[in-house]
Amino acid sequence: MLALDACRALMGRLRAMLDDGIMFAVLDRLPMNEMSADESVMLYWLLASLVARPVAQKLDGTMIYIVRDTGAVLAPGSGIRPTVTNVDLTFHNDNSYNETPPHYVALFCQQRAKEGGISRVMSVATVHNELLAQQTSLERLYRPFWYDRHREHAPDEPTTFAAPIFEYDGRLKARLALLEIFGGYTLRGLEMDAETTAALAAVRSVFDRPELRVELDFQPGQIQFVNNRATGHARTSFIDGESPQQRRQLVRLWLRDDGGRGYRG
Repeated sequence: MLALDACRALMGRLRAMLDDGIMFAVLDRLPMNEMSADESVMLYWLLASLVARPVAQKLDGTMIYIVRDTGAVLAPGSGIRPTVTNVDLTFHNDNSYNETPPHYVALFCQQRAKEGGISRVMSVATVHNELLAQQTSLERLYRPFWYDRHREHAPDEPTTFAAPIFEYDGRLKARLALLEIFGGYTLRGLEMDAETTAALAAVRSVFDRPELRVELDFQPGQIQFVNNRATGHARTSFIDGESPQQRRQLVRLWLRDDGGRGYRG
């Protein structure tokens, strides 16, 4: 077995940055012209595994998730995730809508879009503290919202999941997922009350402030890591070209050391 001492040291420093630093990092970059696409994914898997253990991203056990536009159209309860479309994805924490969000999310850029697809990150603490600075009441955000589960549940289970946006257990954590929340209320047949609507609008107003976010023009070979519950990540809408080199494709891994390796932990 290879010792990989230098790689272990590098990825250990990266994990420390995710846990106790700025909560995201970009590894720059795998030499894409020196390997096949499959080889690049294997190397990516190896490096990410030195941060934490890859876990399933779907009930069917999918471990490696391809992020690309399939032409699918979003609709509440359809099971279609925004990651297989080209729509603007506002700030979110992956798998906010089920019991076991990953601790870290890794995204490996294999191809860029013809236009758009800019990656963005924003600290959960920034969102929380900006709401406090605006004298927004945070009480509603610490109470449960309904989330669309994207059909990642057993047939006899509810299609929605209830959880607050903010939690604090010694560390601030979030389940940012506005699209899934709006979808959850649609699936429940519920109209949001004024307090809920105002709370979500306040969160969105923070998302819309460019000075609070970092933008990353993802290049092929780069790997973005985020502390999932402490950092919201987003991407702008994009347009693919006709050639394979102009069709955006990322490879996503979910990483978590606690629990089991299955989607439900």
